[in-house]
Amino acid sequence: MSLKINNLNINVEPELEAKAERLVAVINELQSVLVAYSGGVDSALVLKVAHEVLGPEKGAGCLAISPSVPPREVELAKKHAEEMGVRLLVTYTNEIEKEGYVENSPNRCYYCKSTLYTELTEMAQTQGFAYIADGFNLDDKGDHRPGQRAGKELQVRSPLVEAGFTKADIRALSKALGLPTWNKPAAACLSSRIPYGTPVTVEALEKVGRAEEFMQDMGFVGVRVRHHGDMARIEIRPSDFSQFLEETTRKKISQGLHQIGYAFVSLDLDGYRTGSLNEVIFTRRKSN
Repeated sequence: MSLKINNLNINVEPELEAKAERLVAVINELQSVLVAYSGGVDSALVLKVAHEVLGPEKGAGCLAISPSVPPREVELAKKHAEEMGVRLLVTYTNEIEKEGYVENSPNRCYYCKSTLYTELTEMAQTQGFAYIADGFNLDDKGDHRPGQRAGKELQVRSPLVEAGFTKADIRALSKALGLPTWNKPAAACLSSRIPYGTPVTVEALEKVGRAEEFMQDMGFVGVRVRHHGDMARIEIRPSDFSQFLEETTRKKISQGLHQIGYAFVSLDLDGYRTGSLNEVIFTRRKSN
């Protein structure tokens, strides 16, 4: 069926059309909104719809730069925003200076998001935006997401949740809209690679970032390098195991990560999955 968002005409299934119409209605209700834009598929869709519905003066995005965001991701986020034709503001956050963030408890994301949303709230007030919005969606509710508590405390809106969007819906509508992010792999902040209880430092974040960029340059998509002190635990898709274990590739990976500073390099046989370090939390909950 045909759906019209401002000057964009797209063809989508009836169920997705209904959700997209609800999303447009939510954005219209906000009247003006500053979107916490990370460059990922979720926030990119919210930003694009806000831009189309409200215009660049009332619907813009803000990209937060910090040591926990890989420089490559920052540049890609800027590039995609330019390709989408949206208005993008940039700020710098200092969560690495917050004790609650550095000590890296299971509530680390609360301190990170609290810092981010406080910064965006101040920016919104200065720039004249009525609301802050994020890219939180229905599928996020099944994971450990303490950052959402910070969002609620600071009255951040989640248009995708309000409109009933799942991750599959987001990718489908993004593809229909021709967004460059529609098939972009998930890219959580680098601190999510450090086990809870291990302090987050700039040095560790840079080490993980270099290791993941090395793996990406080797041709692995959606790769995670979990930081366990001197050991790097690599998560890749099981379908990529044969490529990883090819003798020349395996040796090059081992040598590359040794040069970055890891004494030991391991492959996680369970493969890549988002939030694998949260598995410890859910295991503890089940046992209690």
